[in-house]
Amino acid sequence: MHSEADRPTLPGMFDLSGRVALITGGSRGLGKAIARGFAEAGASLVLVSRTEDELVWASDDIERATGAKVACIATDLSRRADISTLAARALGMFGRIDVLLNNAGGNQPQPIDAITDEVWDYFLELNLSSCMALTRALVPQMKERRWGRVIYTSSLLGFTSVAGRSVYSATKTALLGLARANAIDLGPFGITVNCLAPGPFSTELSAANFSQEARERFASRTALGRWGETHELVGPALLLASEAGSYITGTALIVDGGALVKML
Repeated sequence: MHSEADRPTLPGMFDLSGRVALITGGSRGLGKAIARGFAEAGASLVLVSRTEDELVWASDDIERATGAKVACIATDLSRRADISTLAARALGMFGRIDVLLNNAGGNQPQPIDAITDEVWDYFLELNLSSCMALTRALVPQMKERRWGRVIYTSSLLGFTSVAGRSVYSATKTALLGLARANAIDLGPFGITVNCLAPGPFSTELSAANFSQEARERFASRTALGRWGETHELVGPALLLASEAGSYITGTALIVDGGALVKML
């Protein structure tokens, strides 16, 4: 039980020194931004994505900028058989994983009557089943130490949706339920489980997939009237990963510039 005497100072509440964080989808975009933020807070990192070249570049960049220890493991998270190997390799590198950020995911818009079994099965595995499998593989050693943080990257589209996003919205909504149930299972062991739910953020992927007109339309649907910048997700992620968020579990932190509250 935490007591007032045990309470860390305010800077210490966000300190990840001595912690090890594994971040999937950590080579670019929001995942890389959060990874760098965790490193700046003192964490060692294991970055995971499919593309080895991107991983090496990202890990070298973060190491140079922060001095943190950064390892990388190239893994296709749509292949469930590879996840136990990933977990074993990560634990072999640092002996522990304290913070698990399941950030990898993808999206291929299709209306409901055009969804193929291949698309459904692929994104169900990548966006949802990989999160379950990696959590299942890594929480036993968190339970032994009676401390851990599990974070799933859901989405604003886990709460609402737009045309053609049946697969994506279904998987991102399912992560909310997974986090709630996991929080109950793991709470007695000092492990918190939560979701980050980003809205429109400016990343390399969004720049490639949205025209300027579409970007302006999405911006107008937020209360702040703009897209988020990648660094603006770092603080919310650090809250959930650190002692600062020690009493937050089973919930979702929506970081959307006020998009969900603005109807028109």
